[in-house]
Amino acid sequence: MPVPDDGSADESDAETDTITRTVLGTCHHDCPDSCGWVVTVGDGVATRLRGDPGHPYSAGELCPKVNRLLDRVYSPERITTPLLRSGPKGEGRFEPVSWDRALEVVGSAISAALDRHGGESVYSWSDAGNQSALSMSSMSHRFLTRIGASRMTDTLCGAVAREGVVATYGSGDSMDPMDLRHSRLILLWGTNTRLTNRHLWPTIEAARSDGATVVVIDPIRTLTAAAADRVVQPLPGTDVALMLSMMHVLVRDDLVDHDYIERHTVGFDRLVDRVADWPPQRAAEVCGIAIDDIEWLARAYGTIRPAAIRTLIGAEHRTNGAMLFRTMACLPLLVGAWRDLGGGLARSTGTWTGAALDQFALWGPNLGDGRIPRGLSMNQLGRHLTDPTVDPPVDVLLAWNGNPLVSVPNTELTRRGLERDDLFTVVHEQFMTDTARYADVILPATTQIEQLDVVASWGSLYLGINHAAIAPVGDSVSNTELFRRLARAMGFDEPGFTDTDEELLASALGHLSEADREVLHRDGHLRIDVADPLLHFADGNFPTPSGRAELYSETLAAAGHDPLPAYAPAREGPGGDPDLLARHPLVLLTPKTHARFLNTSYSHLPGHGDREGGNRAELDPSDAEERGISDGDRVRVFNDRGAIVLSVRIVDRLRPGVVAIPFGWWERDADGRSANALTNDDLTDWGGGSAFFDTLVQVERVDP
Repeated sequence: MPVPDDGSADESDAETDTITRTVLGTCHHDCPDSCGWVVTVGDGVATRLRGDPGHPYSAGELCPKVNRLLDRVYSPERITTPLLRSGPKGEGRFEPVSWDRALEVVGSAISAALDRHGGESVYSWSDAGNQSALSMSSMSHRFLTRIGASRMTDTLCGAVAREGVVATYGSGDSMDPMDLRHSRLILLWGTNTRLTNRHLWPTIEAARSDGATVVVIDPIRTLTAAAADRVVQPLPGTDVALMLSMMHVLVRDDLVDHDYIERHTVGFDRLVDRVADWPPQRAAEVCGIAIDDIEWLARAYGTIRPAAIRTLIGAEHRTNGAMLFRTMACLPLLVGAWRDLGGGLARSTGTWTGAALDQFALWGPNLGDGRIPRGLSMNQLGRHLTDPTVDPPVDVLLAWNGNPLVSVPNTELTRRGLERDDLFTVVHEQFMTDTARYADVILPATTQIEQLDVVASWGSLYLGINHAAIAPVGDSVSNTELFRRLARAMGFDEPGFTDTDEELLASALGHLSEADREVLHRDGHLRIDVADPLLHFADGNFPTPSGRAELYSETLAAAGHDPLPAYAPAREGPGGDPDLLARHPLVLLTPKTHARFLNTSYSHLPGHGDREGGNRAELDPSDAEERGISDGDRVRVFNDRGAIVLSVRIVDRLRPGVVAIPFGWWERDADGRSANALTNDDLTDWGGGSAFFDTLVQVERVDP
């Protein structure tokens, strides 16, 4: 039967003699896959959610967490009415109130802050709890611009990797990950594909069935590593040393593509001088791996074509994270990998989004007074809330689209800020998260199947529509409706605040032709209009100041960075501060290791966190023996920032000198603290990221 413009279709249920309908949607989670789904609805209730078999990338398969999304939508724990704090901050005592009352309280608090210290005393913290375009930044941008709120700068994920690549290529553009189907050597560098990018794995397996070799480079022997042909486990944070040594071998053995280098790069001779200092012997010592592993990896990369490097964002979370990706981007240039279909660097497809979505249209008219408000890094929320020199102080915190008390590094500092009696905190949420417990007002948020939106994947070249399948549950509202209501509460009557979600969507899709918009609504997905196949840098065309890929970068030199790829140990890492290493000798990693929840979503729900076996620290047997620790013991993991007490699991997938605590568990699952109680909130070298993987800790057994 024909599919209506809203993506729904009617079906007859013979067993119940009722009419149901199916509605096309797209997963909103901060995941590269952005899967298509189909929701079945009867009498206004969603009864089934399954993968869309017509989606070219996800092909009808959903992950374990999203397969149970309807349990989340209809969870008895869900917040569906506004709540006003009735007890001490952090205790989690609230009373339900009407939206009118909640908006009155919030509006009064914001107005008082504006009168007292001006717009910059209001700070909005949000992330990618819903990474759909309307939800992340549309009406919110208009409202915050109108009041002159402090700008949230930097990012927890993504920008560092992009800016590192930009330093070499002039743009963050990468190859189409689906073109890995044509690769014959695939280096999965710092990415656990089978877990965090699961819909790409069939493409990799198809390439392997045709003879491709799959290599995993990761300090943890992950689920993906277990399925690889070869695994290299460098010490955490030493990847650049490994890359420089690979370059040394490529130059030494004349495995470079001289023609591509001469035509499309600058600085090769200077790079040759730099990598001359990095023979495999030196890198093996720094990285803690065998010389033979480096020799094999470099020769394989220099002789097998097409050769592709697949990475995501995990490796960026380091003091020198941008340099890591800047160096990684040099490798395909040396061997001319960009010439080949299936060759190059596959990072994020998000840079192609502008061909389909008009972000500036979503931001709407300029509603500010022309001044650029101060920027406050989202990665250092605790510092902004507790530092007495912050002027003006943050009087009002709006927390939405994320759970900062679990997501942000150095969370104990954030907790101290949230405990301030003079801080007014508003949280827009679906559940009583760790952050929500510190709110003065909680406003109920919709789930993805209750709202209209559009999702640009950063793991494929497909744009996905999300039609609302059901009405909002209870009194919950979408992110866009939240800021429309806040604008009304503040008395803002500018036209930009009256745009409906349908009007916002039409503006966002303004770059698409009418025909493409019809396809998107009808099919639920649309390939972004870029070349197919995407041989983007085959003939150079790098948008750098020199017009070539920059192995030596004058731009980096002018910014005070090393113009060449360079390795430097982090203060909190192998080879770092000796005094700190003496007290806290273990490197803490906080990987995503669970299939049933993502970031801070789902871990609290039945069928999710309980099926992952609970939160635990992992130790290598040698580190455990040195500390008198046995499998199952309770241990205290600590440093100068905080401590967390939990059970330990002795495993053989870690290197000695590393302890792993999975990211995403709420505090109630870990003795009142999460892994980020320990992590480093210093910023990366450039790109505005967080160096939370450069964290040193000690572990001790806790007596029963």
